[in-house]
Amino acid sequence: MDHEGAIKYILDRLEKELPEHLLYHGHRHTIDVLESVERIGRHQSIDKTGLRLLSVAAAYHDCGFIYSHLNHEERGCKVVRDILPTFGFESDNIETICSMIMATKVPQQPSGTLSNILCDADLDYLGRSDFKPIAHNLFLELKYLGIVTDEKKWNIIQLGFLRQHSYHTDYGKSMRQPLKNKHLEELAKIVMGDDNLDMS
Repeated sequence: MDHEGAIKYILDRLEKELPEHLLYHGHRHTIDVLESVERIGRHQSIDKTGLRLLSVAAAYHDCGFIYSHLNHEERGCKVVRDILPTFGFESDNIETICSMIMATKVPQQPSGTLSNILCDADLDYLGRSDFKPIAHNLFLELKYLGIVTDEKKWNIIQLGFLRQHSYHTDYGKSMRQPLKNKHLEELAKIVMGDDNLDMS
């Protein structure tokens, strides 16, 4: 199982083939998720084999965006099933990777330790200090696609998303949830138009 070769293959494709309007779901996001699964995986004491499967799933989890933003998880799994056998992956590992990728589909529905980790890595930024610039890039991407029209509606969508989102790992709950709660409070004040913010 050549996991390093499989990762390099798809990262090269993502860098060359992803549409330029993907300001959030771009090459940088995949690198971020790769770094996050390793960090969370080690925190959760995942063994070497599990970490390798996680890394491959992270590298491929958004590769379907090469073809379309619609049903990109399913498209990504097709790439996984077509490509990973050439890197020595057997069917059971391929299906484990695909189940992790499908778990990231919003609303996330992980069903196991590895899926929990990939889902938390995918949305790690919700509880980080770089939340605002990353969220702004997502807004610009969705605006380009015609999914949102203005920042006011975007803030309402973000608020709803943060309210329904939950981290699935101990790492996410302890290391990311506290700051995510602060982001949620700030968004709620913006959306509710808290008049007290302007009073002194």
